[in-house]
Amino acid sequence: MRVFFAYLTVVLIWSTTPLAIKWSGEGPGYLFGVTSRMMIGWVLVLLLLAVMRQPLPLNRKALGNYLAVSGHIYASMLAVYWASQYIPSGWIAVIFGLTPMLTALLATMTGERHLTFFKLAAYGLGVGGLAVIFGSALEYGPTAGLGILGVFAAAFLQAASAVGVKRINAGLPALAQVGGGLTLAVPAYLLTWALLDGGWPAALPTTSLASIAYLGIIATPLGFALYFYVLKHLAVTRVALITLITPVMALLLGRIVNHEPITSRVILGSGLILTAVFIHEFRFVQRLGLRK
Repeated sequence: MRVFFAYLTVVLIWSTTPLAIKWSGEGPGYLFGVTSRMMIGWVLVLLLLAVMRQPLPLNRKALGNYLAVSGHIYASMLAVYWASQYIPSGWIAVIFGLTPMLTALLATMTGERHLTFFKLAAYGLGVGGLAVIFGSALEYGPTAGLGILGVFAAAFLQAASAVGVKRINAGLPALAQVGGGLTLAVPAYLLTWALLDGGWPAALPTTSLASIAYLGIIATPLGFALYFYVLKHLAVTRVALITLITPVMALLLGRIVNHEPITSRVILGSGLILTAVFIHEFRFVQRLGLRK
């Protein structure tokens, strides 16, 4: 049950994160938004580790784990924030739906053998749904291609990070993994911000500040910790399915709250994605013996 509720919480957080990412960069800029978010999250995680008297192990496996985690926290998230300038927030979750396929291609590194015919069919259907939505995204504007490429790169980096964490198998608590990853990522963010921007933003809208606070206080410490907790207890390909669920929720949230367009292609693509999740996860499939 703990894993189930952790999984559900990650889905909810990741569904709201794209819109918060977009809002956090509108005014102060994407580099300030992501750097301030990670700094807030890093301080909170270190405080939680201190309260829980949970040290950060510094053995070889632990350091390798932190490096793999930082690939998600720094490289992947930086690409997402950059891409958020060019596409609606809902598209971030949509394109991230490619992560299961990318993860499946990389998962052989961990020795997992869960890619049955029906799972592959589900992945294919999900990617087909994303391809339909992708076509709609190209109608958004000439710069949408940049955003699409940025988020695709982020999805690949997240998949590689997840596979790396599973392959290293350091056995660390989830919060320690996040703390170590942030300890490596935050200096990298500060250096990136100093080199590419370095100035205090001229405008800090209330919406941006609230989004940064939400991302720094909730999405970073809680979202990342629960993600790596789930990753520790479930197969990497199943964890990647989170990114097949969140697009629909993120698209609806973007439409309702931020007035982002939802076309007939988006509706069709979302239906295909939900069908893919149904095939992959629904209980009656297990009872029919279609899953291993």
